[in-house]
Amino acid sequence: MSSCAIYPDLAGKIALIMGIGQVGSTESKIWGNGAAIASILCQNKVKVFGCDLNLAAAEFTARRLHDMNGICDVMAADVTKLTDVQKVVDTVMAKYGRIDILVNNVGLTTSGDPVSLPEAIWDRQLEVNLKSVYLCCHVVLPIMERQKSGSVVNNASIAGLRYLGKPQVAYNSAKAAVIHFTKVTGVLYAGKGIRMNSVVPGFIHTPLVEKFGQSELASDRETFRKITEHNVPMGRMGDSFDVANAAVFLASDAAKYITAQEIVVDGGLTSSTGT
Repeated sequence: MSSCAIYPDLAGKIALIMGIGQVGSTESKIWGNGAAIASILCQNKVKVFGCDLNLAAAEFTARRLHDMNGICDVMAADVTKLTDVQKVVDTVMAKYGRIDILVNNVGLTTSGDPVSLPEAIWDRQLEVNLKSVYLCCHVVLPIMERQKSGSVVNNASIAGLRYLGKPQVAYNSAKAAVIHFTKVTGVLYAGKGIRMNSVVPGFIHTPLVEKFGQSELASDRETFRKITEHNVPMGRMGDSFDVANAAVFLASDAAKYITAQEIVVDGGLTSSTGT
């Protein structure tokens, strides 16, 4: 586990993390982005509530956090469904009465160009990667508005900024939309005490990347190859705690004059010509 900055203003705050679990075996020592964000928030004495489509994955994260004396409750939810999002938010409000930090971390990628990608897969990609952000903001922003305070961090991807050498047009489109959604909504709520920013990861070594490498599908193994045989100027992939440190900074008062922006965490990749 990487070291992290401590932000005194975060102590005692309530954070809701959408997508707190991770792909892969519970024996994995690698942390997913949502789990790593939860870990650093717990180290900052934040009370965390998380949800995931996979309850076992969420519970695995909760056990890890409890082992480090963190406070974390979890439940299962499909954040592409308004009823599920409302149920999660109602549960948090019943327990704590407020939500100070919202992290939208749910994501899913599928390969395909506009011709080969089936309509149903396109729709599902936009549901998971974009609609989930809208739904969670739809329910949580009114709470933050009543509080006159709150910070939202949306997990995007450099796939929303540039082509990465693999056809994933739906994912690219959705993540680009998340970045722009963040800019527009951040401006709309800037005068209401609410900040909204996005963290934009590059090639990050996560359990999902490991799963691609171990897959029986040639397309998944090819995705793994393209991710790991990178040309990142720093010469290495990042890890989930690189993403988490940026996200927690954005959630803290250290970023109190930052809204409607994105922090790119990619080792310099998107600023490089690729040579």
